[in-house]
Amino acid sequence: MNAKTEAIHLIDPGVLPARFANVRAHSAALAEPLSAEDCCAQSMTDASPIKWHLAHTTWFFETFILERFERDFQPFDPAFRVLFNSYYNGVGDRHARPHRGLLTRPSLDEVLAYRRDVDERMRKLLSPAYALVLDDMAQVADLVELGLQHEQQHQELMMTDLLHLFSCNPLKPAYANRPPPSASEQPLQWQAIDAGIVTIGSTGGFCFDNELPRHRQFVEPYLLASRLVTNGEYLAFIEDGGYRKPALWLSEGWDWVQREGIAHPLYWQLLEESDGQQAFGHAGSGWHVFGLHGLQPLDPHAAATQISWFEADAYARWAGARLPTEAEWEHAAEQAMLSDESILTQLFGVCWQWTSSSYAPYPGYAPVAGALGEYNGKFMANQYVLRGSSCVTPDGHSRRSYRNFFPSAARWQFSGIRLAR
Repeated sequence: MNAKTEAIHLIDPGVLPARFANVRAHSAALAEPLSAEDCCAQSMTDASPIKWHLAHTTWFFETFILERFERDFQPFDPAFRVLFNSYYNGVGDRHARPHRGLLTRPSLDEVLAYRRDVDERMRKLLSPAYALVLDDMAQVADLVELGLQHEQQHQELMMTDLLHLFSCNPLKPAYANRPPPSASEQPLQWQAIDAGIVTIGSTGGFCFDNELPRHRQFVEPYLLASRLVTNGEYLAFIEDGGYRKPALWLSEGWDWVQREGIAHPLYWQLLEESDGQQAFGHAGSGWHVFGLHGLQPLDPHAAATQISWFEADAYARWAGARLPTEAEWEHAAEQAMLSDESILTQLFGVCWQWTSSSYAPYPGYAPVAGALGEYNGKFMANQYVLRGSSCVTPDGHSRRSYRNFFPSAARWQFSGIRLAR
């Protein structure tokens, strides 16, 4: 997760106090239904406790803004500078990521007090009475917007990390105490897109630095699926022995499947009627999917999610198709937004969509200066790009040029498949 801070004067300082308050309140609201125990546990190295997310997003504002611009700055707690640093080597030492779940101290109440303290100091800093000079105000505005975009990224991670944590609990607790919305059946169609030179990258407004510079690429003529691959379609892949056919998998992916015993998407479970299942409240048999609404019968029309790049690539090969490149995806999304005749659906708000593009710098890419330059660029190795957004992406945090990225075996995110030919 990396950022661009060059867009001076693109952010109106007058709207920042309200925007700051709204984004910060949303993080607290996401955590509000949870217990202190829920917020402290860490289910795997790739995930972080909710308490850590709440503290780290606060650390960002204290470290990169208050420390620089607040008069007579004093840290809330000097130890937090190390405890809640994620990966910014330019800032200093860090607490090891795999051990974030061992931080029983500070307590959740202390972290919430930390948030309140920093929020109040930020409110004063952004008020007209603080009288920052114009150049400082412009820099503060851009850094605040970056911090808010960063916090929205962590709001999504809070939900995906919590889902993985809850999936490890045999009680299969539900975060949302309501049934999930049912999906309607959509016929699969193919959108034909002509060959040509296309331009991709940010067109203006806020963006992270990995979305720049805007540049040209040539694409051959291609077809893009009108919607995402569904659970029912993915189940057909499983039932046809997709996880047992090495010809469908790249060598590293096949090794991963064999080594880890992978036979279905991460949160799928094939239940049988048994006293043990009923004791945990999981009545019924057949395929079920665990999600934020708890363990639910598999909806064949819903998009298949929690799919790794390895699985997406193998499924596409089985289906006689492939994954789109990120240039194809972005160009098609732009055309869809400009055209009344596009058949493309589910581009945003359902799940992130794997592409065949390695996460690499655009031609002419340059990270921002200082510690914030560590935000994206240093992760440009052994990762693949995902496009779109998911059902847990905060409102206002999606755009065509957004480049999400994860390793090829990652599958705890809301990631799915859109086919190309």
